[in-house]
Amino acid sequence: MKIVWVGFSSLLVLFTIYSYRNDIGTKQKFIETQYMDSSVKPGDNFFLFVNGRWIKNTTIPPTESGVGSFLDVYNGTKGHLKSILDSVSKVPQAKGSLEQKVGDFYASGMDSVTIDKRGYEPIKPYLQQINALKDAKSIMQYEAQRHKEGFSYIAGMSIGADDKNSSMNIAAFYQSGIGLPDRDYYFKTDEATMAIQNAYKKYMQKTFMLIGDDSVTAAKKVEAVYALEKQMAESHRTRVELRDPQSNYNKMAIAELDKKMPAIGWSSFLNNMGAKTDSLNVGQPAYYTKLNSLLNTVPVNTWKAYYKFHVTDDAAPYLSSAFVNAKFDYSRTLSGQQQIKPRWERMYRITDSYLGEALGQLYVKKYFTDDAKQRMLKLVSNLQKSFENHIEHLDWMSDATKAKAKDKLYAFMKKIGFPDKWRDYSKVTVDRKTFFENLVSAGKNEYQYQLSKLNKPVDKTEWGMTPPTINAYYNPTFNEIVFPAGILQFPFFDPNADDAINYGGIGMVIGHEMTHGFDDQGAQYDKEGNLKNWWASEDSAKFVAKSKSVIDLYNTYTVLDTLHVNGSLTTGENMADIGGIAIAYDAFKMTKQGQDTTKIDGFTPDQRFFISLAQIWRNKQKDQTTRLRINTDPHSPAMYRVNGPLQNFTPFYAAFNVKPGDKMYLPEDKRIKIW
Repeated sequence: MKIVWVGFSSLLVLFTIYSYRNDIGTKQKFIETQYMDSSVKPGDNFFLFVNGRWIKNTTIPPTESGVGSFLDVYNGTKGHLKSILDSVSKVPQAKGSLEQKVGDFYASGMDSVTIDKRGYEPIKPYLQQINALKDAKSIMQYEAQRHKEGFSYIAGMSIGADDKNSSMNIAAFYQSGIGLPDRDYYFKTDEATMAIQNAYKKYMQKTFMLIGDDSVTAAKKVEAVYALEKQMAESHRTRVELRDPQSNYNKMAIAELDKKMPAIGWSSFLNNMGAKTDSLNVGQPAYYTKLNSLLNTVPVNTWKAYYKFHVTDDAAPYLSSAFVNAKFDYSRTLSGQQQIKPRWERMYRITDSYLGEALGQLYVKKYFTDDAKQRMLKLVSNLQKSFENHIEHLDWMSDATKAKAKDKLYAFMKKIGFPDKWRDYSKVTVDRKTFFENLVSAGKNEYQYQLSKLNKPVDKTEWGMTPPTINAYYNPTFNEIVFPAGILQFPFFDPNADDAINYGGIGMVIGHEMTHGFDDQGAQYDKEGNLKNWWASEDSAKFVAKSKSVIDLYNTYTVLDTLHVNGSLTTGENMADIGGIAIAYDAFKMTKQGQDTTKIDGFTPDQRFFISLAQIWRNKQKDQTTRLRINTDPHSPAMYRVNGPLQNFTPFYAAFNVKPGDKMYLPEDKRIKIW
């Protein structure tokens, strides 16, 4: 339940690992024909036409929940980071330097002998404090104390730009409190969900026993805690409901909140956190109304059990092997991953999470070039021109709204590679022998950094991802598109590749993130990042109707058995995929190769563009992971990130001679075109 500080629309779900194969040799082969399945017609299933043989012949390693077109991008990057971490952790570094902090932090996490000897000793003070809880006031005091170390349990908080005054930061509280991935997991009764519920309860019981309870006592606590979480879940909005920015904006005065929710005691709670403010945004008020009631009605012993489980659960990855393995055993049921990743890989991820921009500085110094940044800036500029042309020729939008859309497009802040200014970690204390205390110090530093922004002007130079991250995002309140250094590698981008490959790869990513500024959520924000209507009413009605057509189409896609894509949950990402491909393709057509017909490796430039796009999403994953993502992920599964947009894109039909009778064929008047 670590505090989440930044909200944005990303290309992928963070920390989701895929893979790709990179040919070794003097000449890069950018189209991997050995993985194509010629038995599948391009017009029947383009994703399988490009990737079918790979999918048939690939086995998911036991340490993964899925593999795909991005494992070697990730593996290559993690290899670079391991090299950096090994070098700075094995040789003494100057005290207080980035190298010393990063190296000693990583070394402390790699010292499994010391960590195992300590067992759960590092969290015993927190568990003892829980024993002293006696009423709602003391519960909220404990919650405030843990916030200061970067953790939240029943009151999720972020500090960021005010959606309706994007130049100023505000505190925002969002629904929290549950341990399963989503509220619906507490209420579904299908076999797969019941298996997850049972695995979660088994994990809870194991956790209680690891901190000293006998099996009978532990079982009673499990039932009480699960029942409490289920009551919290009842008040949660669904993932689809959470996609409405307007309903998530409920700015309230602290004095008003104190009257409405006296058990929470907002004034005291905020004071105990050191958060001085007279108002905040309560994203989902029904949850906090319910929490206020539960603080008065749920026995304090149940709250004690709740906190003991969740404090231990949060700390489990940083404690001895018994706790690490118990948590992983539960995750098997969720994701299907059968074997835990090696310790160094887990520790590098933790280092990236807690000292991300320190590690990021070391990474870009060695592995990122200014040439890549300049090439990216040119690609982004070309995509903006393409998007402007699309807006100009829309047949459903008025000239007045078009002008505002173009203003927003050219107001995009472009961030590529790494931040212009780096985070300061000078207050983080790191000792090679105290891994858990290092985490606490980094957590406190992060909390104070975030707290220092409260009710202050927004600093739009901030980044929401670390430089090695293989991802990209659009942030509506900053009106920015962001591409970390990690994603600027093949298959997304390669300086030696022809334009068809790069525009089908990173060009699609750029177009995807640009379109997020104009998807069903992003379109509600103006060029300054304010949640403010800038649409003519008739244009808005047409846009909503077009959005509905995207929902309806994706609802028809069957993923597993009777499990369908959730068109409402994935609307924004699907719109960004549809728009991203169209914008990238038209930008590609501005290049010399895009205007040519010369074949490379037997494929025309247009065919290479579309094949490159399908290679990017090459993916195979465990059924458990697929089910989890259908329930929680705003992105469609990989196959439909390829086939869905291409079904609606007429140039694809021409490139591969798609005709009536082909399974992907849609009559031209049924093809969705928004941007």
